[in-house]
Amino acid sequence: MNGNPGVVSNNSRHELRQLVRSQLHLLLAQNNLEGAKTLLIPVQPVDIAEAIEDLPESEQAIAFRLLDKDKAIEVYEHLDSKVQQALIEDFKRQDVIDIVDKMSPDDRARLFDELPAAVVARILSQLSPEERQATNLLLGYEEGTAGRIMTPEYICVRETLTIAETLTKIRSCARTSELIYYVYVVDDTRKLQGVVSFRDLIMNDKKTVIREIMKRDVVYVYTSTDQEEVAKLIKRYDFFAIPVVDREKRIVGVVTVDDIIDILEEETTEDIYKLSGLQSEEEDYFETNLFTIARRRVGWLLILLLTNSITGSIIGAQETLLSQHAILAAFMPLLADTGGNVGAQSSTVVIRGISTDEIRDLGAAGAIVKETLAGLILGILLGVVAMIWAYLLPNNRGNILIAFTVGLTLTLICTLASTAGALLPFLFRRFGLDPALMSGPFITTAVDVVSIFVYFNIAKAMLGI
Repeated sequence: MNGNPGVVSNNSRHELRQLVRSQLHLLLAQNNLEGAKTLLIPVQPVDIAEAIEDLPESEQAIAFRLLDKDKAIEVYEHLDSKVQQALIEDFKRQDVIDIVDKMSPDDRARLFDELPAAVVARILSQLSPEERQATNLLLGYEEGTAGRIMTPEYICVRETLTIAETLTKIRSCARTSELIYYVYVVDDTRKLQGVVSFRDLIMNDKKTVIREIMKRDVVYVYTSTDQEEVAKLIKRYDFFAIPVVDREKRIVGVVTVDDIIDILEEETTEDIYKLSGLQSEEEDYFETNLFTIARRRVGWLLILLLTNSITGSIIGAQETLLSQHAILAAFMPLLADTGGNVGAQSSTVVIRGISTDEIRDLGAAGAIVKETLAGLILGILLGVVAMIWAYLLPNNRGNILIAFTVGLTLTLICTLASTAGALLPFLFRRFGLDPALMSGPFITTAVDVVSIFVYFNIAKAMLGI
């Protein structure tokens, strides 16, 4: 995890990336390798990585080879997995080993997840024994768990050491450790006993013994803990990192905040896709084959198409009513779309509350009641507006019964849609289904069917048909 005190706005960063990319491309096209090398010296590794990704494939390896070894390792960790794999295939065997061997174990494990098994086996066999052991350790844990995303590069000490001795150890391990903000205190069997922050070390006398300043109430996770739970804990306690222990509470690694940011981005993207009924995949959507995209989407759309045929059947059965009051057809899109929007809003709030655990205090019943009342209030407000608009509509010719039908139906639909939007996520979770994936499509379809059904039945009652 690399700290950088510089702050650059998104716009400035984008302009820098484009400037570096354009100048780098120009220099490489002119075969001015020395100029390109000089250009990259003051640029941050992440910006170099993005500039290299924007280059044509034929120039990516050339640009990467211009970097010195230490910077190349940092840049490589920031590159897209497809570019990483392309560079591995382009490099000489020793070049690959030199770079991969110096990567952080967690970043190396993430890279290996993307590479073909044969390539991973070949690289693993040539890593140093220590790095091979560290990587195999991470690869042995299930994906999506703390064990898979942790790094074994941390600093631990015995509680009998003084602060002076601890600082000496930090200096000796700083180059190989990914984390120096926290020092973990262990016993002779490496069981986690406490933690000391770097601030505690520099604010106390150097002769002070670690046991006197360490915090014994340590927040930790197990290797099997889901990565989303790890992210919640780091966010809740504002940690830079959290220790990972095995079943015997022996520390085996730490999860750092930079990895958690990546996880939160992935999980948020996944949830957004699911709310639209899309299965989230690992690869970049915008680089995915069109036929693959269509295949992933067509399943839900076919289900919704068949389900929406019910709406068509309901409308088809109202031929007599519509022939006498054709104006009723003008309000069907308004009712269905408004109900769908209200239901989507409720489900989004509830699903997000479930995901962040913020809804725990309110509870399922409380959340459903609250959303139902919110839907009722919205329905009354929107219903009044819709009723006035329907009454004033020229085609309606001042028919108060039609206007009242529209207003009353909209009030009921908003209430029902809001209730369904709050209820379905809890219901799907109860049956072991993903609320985000299931709720969106079901609410859209259900509200369409119910809104039309309710609308025509109210119209029949009001108009005496």
